[in-house]
Amino acid sequence: MFWTDTHCHLNHPDLLSEWEAVVARAQQGGVQRFVVVGYDLESSQRAVQLAEQHPSLYATVGIHPHDAAQWNPATHQQLAELCQHPRVVAIGEIGLDFYRDLSPREVQYEAFHAQMTLAQTLQLPVVIHCREAYDPLLEVLAQYPSVRGVLHCFSGTETHARRGLELGYWLGIGGVITFRSAESLRAIVRETPRDRIVLETDAPYLAPHPYRGKRNEPAYIPLIAQQLAALWEMPLDALAELTERNVRQLFPRITHAP
Repeated sequence: MFWTDTHCHLNHPDLLSEWEAVVARAQQGGVQRFVVVGYDLESSQRAVQLAEQHPSLYATVGIHPHDAAQWNPATHQQLAELCQHPRVVAIGEIGLDFYRDLSPREVQYEAFHAQMTLAQTLQLPVVIHCREAYDPLLEVLAQYPSVRGVLHCFSGTETHARRGLELGYWLGIGGVITFRSAESLRAIVRETPRDRIVLETDAPYLAPHPYRGKRNEPAYIPLIAQQLAALWEMPLDALAELTERNVRQLFPRITHAP
């Protein structure tokens, strides 16, 4: 079976020093493709550098709402240039975070709109971060009807999921789906169209059961897949084929297996 981790942070300090070993462990379990997601300018540049070093790695570039205060014309130009790299498959992670509010909300909006406009101009998908802000975030997404993307680590309501799907977005499903407390998420995923789900870890964060609370790794994608296969009552190999088709639909710059 062939799996893709559509959202991991091999560029994060917790994984960067041993990223090659992390990739090797994941490959032993069938995880053969990795999307390394940027969250500020430095991590975006590092994601591209990693993707240049390994044929299984792709990158996204973007400014996370936590780091929106670093948004300026120079950052915009540097991101636009990074987007021209053939290993860059999306802009992200971008969005709104009203839970921690580490950047002022008006600054979050400014960076979010600017990066959505960039995605629209370059015809690239987006990787969306959202926490405690689904209603205003979906209002922003609706202003860019030609842009598609993924609602990373989806944690909204059934209404939010339905609206996101209407706008052409996929749901990114990770380790949270294995948590005992996540029955509402499992109920949403159970009813989500099967062509609109992709798998992710968000490593080094949000490790699935039974590793909850420990460092997450892309090697745990099969645990997430097993939970999804059980929800959908389908064989694991069929789920692998399905989710790989979804990956290629979401990220057109990913055209084949490495």
